[in-house]
Amino acid sequence: MDATTLLRETLTLTERAPGRVILGIAGAPGAGKSTLAEHLVAAAAERLGPGAAAYVPMDGWHLSNLQLDRLGLTNRKGSEPSFDGWGFAALLRRLREEGDEPVYAPGYSRTLHEPVAALHVVEPAARLVVTEGNYLAVGEGPWPAARACLDALWFLDTPEAVREERLHGRHTSTGFTAEAARAWVAGNDRPNGELVTATRDACDRVITVDGPLDSP
Repeated sequence: MDATTLLRETLTLTERAPGRVILGIAGAPGAGKSTLAEHLVAAAAERLGPGAAAYVPMDGWHLSNLQLDRLGLTNRKGSEPSFDGWGFAALLRRLREEGDEPVYAPGYSRTLHEPVAALHVVEPAARLVVTEGNYLAVGEGPWPAARACLDALWFLDTPEAVREERLHGRHTSTGFTAEAARAWVAGNDRPNGELVTATRDACDRVITVDGPLDSP
């Protein structure tokens, strides 16, 4: 993956628009979306200045474990209905308004296994916001409203075997046994990934992973 080219394309988006630019990165679970998004934000901030680039992940809009239990979705955590997509879309609309006050956004704690309020902040001077999530290109429910707030939507296409190996490692690192991790990947992550992969061609650009992320 040529991070230098991706950074150049990201900065070009900010040059073409007079106001704030919101770039979305979609992709199946384990594709590396957060790694790429954080990398682009850090590199863009070096060039645009402090506070000029911000990261706002969709993962902060996971429903709480309490709500998942109420809805019978505990075993489908991470699936499309286990997110507050309408809340996420409302946040993106607010970010488009470019107010004079900072906007705080939730994040997700892999230690607590819960969303946490105000983990991320978008300063008023932010020219670039990078968001990422599985379902940004889904064509129904709240996701078209979220997509309408994006200036561009990229799809990160990572081989299934690579993604599932990462997911297995992620789950075992947070307390799953190896057997439970394999079962969760097969029963939850894999069908989620199939839904997301079907949206690949609806994105503006497909980034094919052919190696580790390099430095711009």
